Amino acid sequence: MRKNRPNYSAGFGSLVWLLVVGLPLYVMLVATFQTRPDYAANGPLSFPGHFTLDNYVDDLNSGFAQYFLNTVIVTVCVVGIVLLLVPPLAYTIVRSQGRATTTVFRLFLLGLAIPSQAVIVPMFFVISEAGLYDNLIGVILPTAAFAMPVCALILTGVMRDITPDLYEAMTMDGASSRRVFFQLVLPLSRSGISTIVVFSALQAWNGFLFPLVLTQSAQTKVITLGLYDFQTEHGVDTPGLLAAVVLSMLPILIVYLFARRALVQGLMGVGGK
Repeated sequence: MRKNRPNYSAGFGSLVWLLVVGLPLYVMLVATFQTRPDYAANGPLSFPGHFTLDNYVDDLNSGFAQYFLNTVIVTVCVVGIVLLLVPPLAYTIVRSQGRATTTVFRLFLLGLAIPSQAVIVPMFFVISEAGLYDNLIGVILPTAAFAMPVCALILTGVMRDITPDLYEAMTMDGASSRRVFFQLVLPLSRSGISTIVVFSALQAWNGFLFPLVLTQSAQTKVITLGLYDFQTEHGVDTPGLLAAVVLSMLPILIVYLFARRALVQGLMGVGGK
């Protein structure tokens, strides 16, 4: 009888949590379907009298589509670089027993202790001397470099969960290191790979400091910088700004929804099991 009783405290707590999470989403979404005068007159909690998609249309026509495309290019390239370099690096670290590899890995992980703000000035000079200032490549390379230490740490932990018996079995069958990597390690590291994909995509999509310092023109502006266009000396276009926020969050939200389970497993270090 006690097991069948409803848990009123848990239900009340769930409603409170739903309110805490749902109210900001409601305010954001409802504002995107209102005109600026209606939003100013009725307040953020008011339900729109008539729906309008003008905010989304105006965002796309005012250059936001170019910012969106630039952000997609940066994100795809950063994820591509991470996927190209980190899995072989993690595999080498796991399988190699040499002291040199361990030392290099430890030095590589020093990147976790170095914030991007601490190196932004020398990074600016390096990118400028390389002729990559105000170029998307100049944003892609440092963003990928700062994402790689965490990704290497995550994927190395996942690959260590693969039992040595599997390596030995494939070696006895005459498999080369390349074959072991592609046919054994990569399939068993899918959750870890999903984790580094989501992590590096988030780092690139939400990047602000590198695009702010290393780009200048509107042709290379990304979403995080484009949101400033909705703020003028006369005020802030709140409905237009929130519509831009909704547009900017949809792609990365879709990626997270498809990879959330693998992301959690990879961060817990059980992806290879």
